[in-house]
Amino acid sequence: MKNIIISLLLLIYLLIGKPAFGQQEINEPFKIGTESFILNGKPFVIRCGEMHFARIPRTYWRHRLKMAKAVGLNTVCAYLFWNFHETLPGKFTWEGQADAAEFCKIAQEEGLYVLLRPGPYACAEWEFGGLPWWLLKKKDIRLRTQDPYYMERCRQYLKEVGRVLGPLQITNGGPILMTQVENEYGSYGADKEYILKIRDYLKEAGFVVPLFTCDGTVQLKNDVQKDIFAVVNFGNNPEAAFKALREVQPAGPLMCGEYYPGWFDSWGQPHHTGSNDHLIKEVGWMLDHKASFSIYMIHGGTSFGLWAGANSQPYAPETSSYDYDAPISENGKATAKYDELRNTLKKYLQPGEVLTDVPAAIPVQKIPPFNLTAVAPIMGQLSKPVLCDTTLYMEDLNQGYGMMVYETNLPAGGKCKLDFTEVHDYAEVFIGNKLIGVLNRMKNDHVIEIPGLSKPTKLRVFVEAMGRVNYGYYLHDRKGLQGEVYSIAGAKKIMLKGWKHYSIPLGEGNPAFKYKAIGTVPTLNEPAFYKGYFNAKSKRDFYLDMRWFKKGVAWINGHCLGRYWNIGPTQTMYVPGVWLNKGKNEVIILDMHRPITARLQGLDKPILDSLTAIEAISSNHRKPGQKFGNNVNSLLYTGVMKNTAQWQTFRFPLKSGRYVALEAMNNFMGDQFTSLAELELLDENGEQLPRNLWKVAYADSEELKGEDGKSENVFDLQYTSIWHTQWKDNATKHPHQIVIDLGCKTAISGIKILPRQDMETGRIKDFKVYLANELFNGL
Repeated sequence: MKNIIISLLLLIYLLIGKPAFGQQEINEPFKIGTESFILNGKPFVIRCGEMHFARIPRTYWRHRLKMAKAVGLNTVCAYLFWNFHETLPGKFTWEGQADAAEFCKIAQEEGLYVLLRPGPYACAEWEFGGLPWWLLKKKDIRLRTQDPYYMERCRQYLKEVGRVLGPLQITNGGPILMTQVENEYGSYGADKEYILKIRDYLKEAGFVVPLFTCDGTVQLKNDVQKDIFAVVNFGNNPEAAFKALREVQPAGPLMCGEYYPGWFDSWGQPHHTGSNDHLIKEVGWMLDHKASFSIYMIHGGTSFGLWAGANSQPYAPETSSYDYDAPISENGKATAKYDELRNTLKKYLQPGEVLTDVPAAIPVQKIPPFNLTAVAPIMGQLSKPVLCDTTLYMEDLNQGYGMMVYETNLPAGGKCKLDFTEVHDYAEVFIGNKLIGVLNRMKNDHVIEIPGLSKPTKLRVFVEAMGRVNYGYYLHDRKGLQGEVYSIAGAKKIMLKGWKHYSIPLGEGNPAFKYKAIGTVPTLNEPAFYKGYFNAKSKRDFYLDMRWFKKGVAWINGHCLGRYWNIGPTQTMYVPGVWLNKGKNEVIILDMHRPITARLQGLDKPILDSLTAIEAISSNHRKPGQKFGNNVNSLLYTGVMKNTAQWQTFRFPLKSGRYVALEAMNNFMGDQFTSLAELELLDENGEQLPRNLWKVAYADSEELKGEDGKSENVFDLQYTSIWHTQWKDNATKHPHQIVIDLGCKTAISGIKILPRQDMETGRIKDFKVYLANELFNGL
């Protein structure tokens, strides 16, 4: 009997301790149980925060990790950006700022475990989502698919990741608890075989710790695998999000892979912030329910260099500041959000755990105003060109980042228009040496009028590449002019040929151009580099005030600080004190336009929320005189929503059309506002239709100043962003309409609507859906 009891007890122990995912062994130091994570044989709740070593000066890594530990975290989550480590095919960098192993070792020394997110795709508002630019040299490549070339490059990269970081897994005494497979793939595709192959590459590379995937609540179903642990990403309502996770993963601990305390910023859009009370309430809820989480971001930092990415639909490049309204500010300072989070987390420490002291803030300084004294115009210093009859991409010139100049000759003739098809991303057009105008991808500019020419004249187009798209369906974001260029005069259309292509690579290191005294070129009106010097009494942080300049890139002592743009919202650039000399320091500024004055100064506080022009969303969704008219003949459905934050589905008889309109008749608050997080349409089988061709054809009202309330937010795959009707200057009354061009005639059988998530304001109550083959009456 005694032996039977012992056997039964052993069997119960094995069943309870048996991991739910993967091939973990009982004696492994970390595993995933049926109800909780198990660390060294005891239940373990992961209190994690995301920070990216690539966005933090290496010298400050330990300080930021100490800050994470002191707020009450026990783990940090870290992306690897493939393009940061394999700058050219087969050329890997794991030293200096790219020393991922050292970052993990410091984390362990500071008492933190690590969740590793190696990609190959990352997103993270990082250039090209972390993918290397040189993949785009292959014209037919299909990213994030089983494209043979893409998969082989992924395999080689992950093998190298395993060589460098495999020894730091917890099974070897290191800090790495888990490793992620790809990233939010369900938001991009549904090829589960692709995910399994990436999983196999990680195993082949030597990763034996548990593997996991992450995605939003709706997309989970697209990439959940039975033998890979799944976590869910969200910014609100953890109860509903975990319910969605349980529907696809009935067992295992609950975990939020990305919980958002703020949001990132894009040029020309308002600065984003997140509610402190909201963060504290929901983190507390998760801890009360023993759910693990990772706060994205606990510290955002800065996308130094040219590493800031972009969103699409419409194109929206992100700022170099990645402050994110995170608990730890861009320069590592504890914010009020940090203090409140620390007070909350200290209530949930595990037995024997001690809250460490908050490290002293990095000191800051001011730099008095100083003038730049030298200038290097670019026009006369172009390198040897590459000749081709048609325009080439930047990638065709073996160039990853920076600028290009396209040059050809225009024939004599009368006024005409030049159509550049598509410009990636910002261009200045010169006829001779005269600036004719600017083309901005953010506003879909690609046509420009030119005056009559009495003789053949040189055409030059300066094209600045901003961030490659990092999220969504438009990842294949090659830079430069995107197609044929036509001269159009009436019915006459001529393709321009005989192009010269000049490369101007930019990034780390001082640009190699010859300078003149700034007073010797008084009529300068072209892109140019400006150089000057300032003295620093100490090696303390400061914020470079860029308000006298207009648009470009900045360097201090050869370190590329990133991009600036006077449209805002960011008007300063973070300068880490560790990059300074005590005494003389060099500054180089590339400006696409002539600055107001070539002057700079250093501030002790950033300017993160000064929007001077609504460039990115200078909305053409409602032209003067437009009004959604009487379209009763196109009415497809009338419905009533529930006042919840949940997805709501409404079905109707299958019908085809190209233009769909959602009309909000009122809301639950009884005021004049409409807001909406996401909108999806269903095909004849009730499945979600792809949204990659969608464009907003009309929106009666959008808030573009007080917040990012643009209408495209309803199909940007970001649940925390919303369409919000105008409230700052002119709050119009119901009804409110948004009209979407589906790109082609499409059969739809239903609509799914996700209300705004953070509050009730603007949530739609009664609504109507219209469908038509042509634009609706009044438009």
